[in-house]
Amino acid sequence: MKKKGLDICQKFLHGQWENITTNEIIVKPISGGYSNQIYYCSLPEGREPVVNEPKHVLLRMYGIGTTIPGDDYKVTDSLITLLLSERGLGPKLYGVFPGGRLEEFIPSRALVPQELKNREYVGRIAKNFARIHTLDVPINKKLDYLFTTMEKWLKTVPIPTGADTPAQQYPNPELEREVVGYNYRRELQWLRRVLPECGSPVVFAHNDLSPGNVLICDDPLAYGGGDGLLVIDYEWAAYNYRGFDFATHFIENQYDFSVADYPYFRVDFDAYPTDEEKRHFMCHYIKHSPDLSAGRETEDQLIREADYYSVAAHLFWALWSVSQIRASNMQFCNWDNSKARLGIPCSLKMLTQHNYLEA
Repeated sequence: MKKKGLDICQKFLHGQWENITTNEIIVKPISGGYSNQIYYCSLPEGREPVVNEPKHVLLRMYGIGTTIPGDDYKVTDSLITLLLSERGLGPKLYGVFPGGRLEEFIPSRALVPQELKNREYVGRIAKNFARIHTLDVPINKKLDYLFTTMEKWLKTVPIPTGADTPAQQYPNPELEREVVGYNYRRELQWLRRVLPECGSPVVFAHNDLSPGNVLICDDPLAYGGGDGLLVIDYEWAAYNYRGFDFATHFIENQYDFSVADYPYFRVDFDAYPTDEEKRHFMCHYIKHSPDLSAGRETEDQLIREADYYSVAAHLFWALWSVSQIRASNMQFCNWDNSKARLGIPCSLKMLTQHNYLEA
């Protein structure tokens, strides 16, 4: 990886980067996400920049054997990174190549799931949501992203697991039979009937704003309009229903993927935001949305959108889990994840409690 990292850095960076060798460059893995492999690349100790070149950068390699909706997601991700960089809301983009990109390394840490209940962070995240949703991005605005993506993943559900599949990838093979036997088609038909009732508009959406995609910068005045918070990873970004973006973020309160032991995640359905917590989020979202008027009525509408689409978000990520375990070379415990998400008790409970649907 050091040789590959140096080759890429020397293609896009100048100054000292042209004078170091494979043995000198510092390359360290930062994370191994489901869709990207990320590395920290740095000049060696004692080699200081000479022509304003960066001393360290972040090398993002797009995942191999993973499934992301649409073949143009890499273009979209880099395009959004560039747009936000120009507005001072994201990292600088130093280079784009077929297998990934080279970008500014920002000293920071990712938000942890427990911090999604921190009111200060909630307000900052809501502000970033508002800014993202007002972006005008030159990509397909007419594609029905939500259902088109789920329909594509649904095609992978009946595919049987091959006999040569590593046994460790399926510690509980009986879960596969249970998850594959679920009537997804019926659920999609039901969602197509119900979701339009809440009137959620289509906006440019992040679609995957989990804690790991929110950075708290070491410099408290950096990015995010000076609040030290930075939203990253736009590979799922597309024009989609506003409620889905809210819902995907809200249901992340229920999941902790930092668990070290099988199945590598923990679920707490009772952690879904309370009405008061959702109202706090929406109040800050409205404050930074020029086309929305402040007031309880607007907050109620946005909360309604989030609760409706939380059902769709659970199903969306359940189907993603099945698709990933079919096509990915990376090890997942996604049968367990799919089963957990297919429970969706919290989302349906929210809809019935608020009389959105007949119980």
